[in-house]
Amino acid sequence: MRLNELIKNIQYSRIVLPKEEPDVTGVNIDSRQVQQGDMFIAMRGTQVDGHQYIASAEEKGAVAIVCETMPQQLNPEIAYIQINNAQSVCGQLATTFYGNPTQKLKLVGVTGTNGKTTIATLLYELFREMGHKCGLLSTVCNYIDGKAYPSTHTTPDAINLNRLLGAMADEGCEYAFMEVSSHALAQERVGGLTFAGGIFTNLTRDHIDFHETMENYLKCKKSFFDALPRDAFAITNIDDKNGPVMVQNTRADIKKYSTRMLCDYKGRIVETHLDGMILEFNNCEFATPLTGRFNVSNLLAIYGAAVELGKEPGEVLRVLSTLRPVSGRFEAIHSKEGVSAIVDYAHTPDAIKNVLGTVNEVLRGRGQIITVVGAGGNRDKGKRPIMAQEAVKGSNRVIITSDNPRFEEPQDIINDMLAGLTDEQKKSVISIVDRKEAIRTACALAQKGDVVVIAGKGHENYQDVKGVKHHFDDKEVVKEIFNII
Repeated sequence: MRLNELIKNIQYSRIVLPKEEPDVTGVNIDSRQVQQGDMFIAMRGTQVDGHQYIASAEEKGAVAIVCETMPQQLNPEIAYIQINNAQSVCGQLATTFYGNPTQKLKLVGVTGTNGKTTIATLLYELFREMGHKCGLLSTVCNYIDGKAYPSTHTTPDAINLNRLLGAMADEGCEYAFMEVSSHALAQERVGGLTFAGGIFTNLTRDHIDFHETMENYLKCKKSFFDALPRDAFAITNIDDKNGPVMVQNTRADIKKYSTRMLCDYKGRIVETHLDGMILEFNNCEFATPLTGRFNVSNLLAIYGAAVELGKEPGEVLRVLSTLRPVSGRFEAIHSKEGVSAIVDYAHTPDAIKNVLGTVNEVLRGRGQIITVVGAGGNRDKGKRPIMAQEAVKGSNRVIITSDNPRFEEPQDIINDMLAGLTDEQKKSVISIVDRKEAIRTACALAQKGDVVVIAGKGHENYQDVKGVKHHFDDKEVVKEIFNII
């Protein structure tokens, strides 16, 4: 792509061009990945300043440098474009380079604290079942019309995001569904994209280590809806007090969903079990293998989005009834002895409360709940004691263990969680640092009719310890203990 075509939609304060305008064959923010013909965008990150690597990018063959501060030495064969904020233009440059993919497909973004993965994934599966080519960008995995691409972040960086969307458009995908994290919004990774619709799930404490306050976290989420175009839809959960706030300044067409109030998309539980529910949406009953009040909200959001995208309501419910739970999201495993285990990604106080509330609602005192829970290292420490409190409130026994300790000592994290409990509450709690041993102990304590809830890691197949990811899968461990092949 010619340089002048690539930078036509960005504002710059200064440009220095070589004698011949270069052709740009790639866009990169990582100097290690720069190849001959690439544009290198020098980003100022939270850990590293990309300006330190301009010389390295030049040596590797970069033909254009986008930066906030010009290098002291300019190479006469390289183009230099100076802008005020590299982060703000990165998305636009990426989407232009990859052919404006969101002009060729309908992109729906899902944001909120909990439920993003389930909603985005099941929308993807729903539309594929209805005969459409689709793409998915999620925490678990990215997909381009059925082909999987590994996922490292909830929302990829702007370059990889547009590369994947561009590949979706090239494959003829009509729709793409993606999780939009607060980090991605704060870092403007979705800049330049056009959304056909947005979904708000809920807002509870998370990522305070990054946003510092809940108000900042809320404003970040709200910015997604503020930016939606007039011809988009904005579906919001009015059972969450922040639901109306999210859409109060949006230009998009506002639709509401609820399990309690009359609105555009209203749902209720008719029957519930560990392996599914019978639900009523807008006066129509259907069965689903998903469980839990939180999943009623998730399914309502999916139903609403599909209808807003033009699908017939009855057909949407028919296909929804066939879709299975997302990996590691309230995933039930049953032993031959009558013990059930629920593996769930719950890693916030509210998510733990929701999962345990669902199990209690199903059991109604007919069995014990034994919960295995930990907290991630090098993340918001303030939620650790609250997570322990919610685990104790919703369980008969709790085993506090290691999650992804990262660069912290697992016992220190466990101590932070225990600090939130009274002496009386601690009587029902034991701590076991080794996660496998903790799960094994919980299963050994369980008797017929009991439920072991294993929270925190869900779909993850690793433990992050001192910067190294060691293979570890909660589901594999449970199946081994239950002797399930």
